[in-house]
Amino acid sequence: MTEYTDKLEERIHLGEEINGGEAILLSLMEEGVETIFGYPGGAIMPLYDSLLQSGDSFRHILTRHEQGAIHAAQGFARATGKTGVCFATSGPGATNLLTGIADAYLDSTPLVCVTAQVVDNLVGTDAFQEIDILTMSMAVTKWNARVGSIEELATVLAKAFYVAGTGRPGPVLIDITKNVFSEKVKFKYTKYKSLQTYKPIIQPDLEQVIKAADWMNTAKRPMILFGQGVIQSKSSEELRELVEKTGIPAASTLLGLSALPAGHPLFMGMLGMHGNYAPNLKTGETDLVLAIGMRFDDRVTGKVSNYLRQARIIQVDIDPTELDKNMETELEILADAKAFLISLIPLVRENQHDDWVNSFDDLRKEEQRVVIDHDLKPESGEIVMGEVIIEVSKIVGPKAIVVTDVGQHQMKVARYFPLKTVRTLVTSGGLGTMGFGLPASLGAQLGKPDRTVVLFVGDGGLQMTMQELITIAHEELPVKIILLNNSFLGMVRQWQELFFDKRYASTPITGPDFVKLAEACGMRGVRITNREELAKQLEPAISTDGPVLIEVMVAKEENVFPMVPPGAAVTEMILSAKKNK
Repeated sequence: MTEYTDKLEERIHLGEEINGGEAILLSLMEEGVETIFGYPGGAIMPLYDSLLQSGDSFRHILTRHEQGAIHAAQGFARATGKTGVCFATSGPGATNLLTGIADAYLDSTPLVCVTAQVVDNLVGTDAFQEIDILTMSMAVTKWNARVGSIEELATVLAKAFYVAGTGRPGPVLIDITKNVFSEKVKFKYTKYKSLQTYKPIIQPDLEQVIKAADWMNTAKRPMILFGQGVIQSKSSEELRELVEKTGIPAASTLLGLSALPAGHPLFMGMLGMHGNYAPNLKTGETDLVLAIGMRFDDRVTGKVSNYLRQARIIQVDIDPTELDKNMETELEILADAKAFLISLIPLVRENQHDDWVNSFDDLRKEEQRVVIDHDLKPESGEIVMGEVIIEVSKIVGPKAIVVTDVGQHQMKVARYFPLKTVRTLVTSGGLGTMGFGLPASLGAQLGKPDRTVVLFVGDGGLQMTMQELITIAHEELPVKIILLNNSFLGMVRQWQELFFDKRYASTPITGPDFVKLAEACGMRGVRITNREELAKQLEPAISTDGPVLIEVMVAKEENVFPMVPPGAAVTEMILSAKKNK
């Protein structure tokens, strides 16, 4: 409680009315919100006036762009498991949130976005900075609503937090007309515990769980495939218990990484286009798949008609629209992952599948020989991404929160950074948003101030949101930025090399002097150009108090393998460019 809160509550107790801006801030307090990301403007100015008067009740982060604000809110939410909050004004302020809203929608990130709108009697007149953000955001929000009168404000905000954070999480947008911020109301806030029109199913059907257990108990070559739903339902321990009791090998989607610790003997690695060789190929041999909290997106399945055709599929998801959507499944279980696992574990037998598990080893050894050894022992003297990532992981340790942008470095981090602690990877999955990483890292650092936050980013992605370097420096956030600079839009260049006869159309990219840029923004900058410098400078640079940008010049034409070629099945994954020819 703060002095500001005490005064407001005293006024409410005396029967006095408060204005809409004050009502919004009290509503946020009721939901436990302490951090807000945003950018002011004309229509939202009255809310910011209330925010100023609230003193130290909130920490407001003024990002340098609204896209930075929403990606920061995403990073905060992903690192903490809480609902992120951001503010934006009407018109361009609201539309600048759309990329982040879409990213949060595809990656199931809980957000409440508050946008301002022109005054109620001007809605529909094309007034200055008026835009129909409700219609524009409808396809990428879990729910959205406009508040045009003060009487409905508290109820709509309570519903927003309930919808954003329950069931399959997601973004909610509340558009508030400017007049509401100044109108007066006798404030009362009641948190939602249920909603008549929205009832996320939590508990699984017991008969279905029994059937799933029976199938698992009799399968000869079973696999468990899991995604971010395990992390969001806080069921990592239950997943580990299931895997160890049944002896079933498990593999993860990109966003599911960290739910089982790297190095666990039954964790076979990452699925999908740039995943690990063994789990991808073994999906062509398994006779039973238990899929938990993952949606069989195209980056995981490759050519759907050739995926898991020989296997029984059990799919568990809290979102009914994901069941049987991308893959035909034999058993669809609508449930929260944790509730399902708690029900399932007593029903499965203790088992071992030694021959099946051991059959992964030859493929792992081949990947080690062809890919990993090549990655980490390059023929040229140029630094490669994998060696940087491994060295950083040794320095920052398993508790660090790892944030990535999108591209080759993202896939290399998934491969080479040993994620051993749950909820330590923050990355853009479904939308693949370049520019996500830098603002997401500042949000993650604010959410977890006691943890080291390290960002891996490419020179292309950094330049999309590099203005947030100023925010990081201004807020004195000790983010460690590892810029892997290859002077290319690397992932697109790789495809051009392999499938467009090396026609590098618009992928070579120049940039500023990133060290000088970092220093100009108020943080330390370090450049590493060779392996000797890497050994000497990396650890001291990471140990810098406060934020630091470490630019590492890496090989220009390094590729990411294994990969599934376009249009191919995951069982046709290639380990090198030679196998593609």
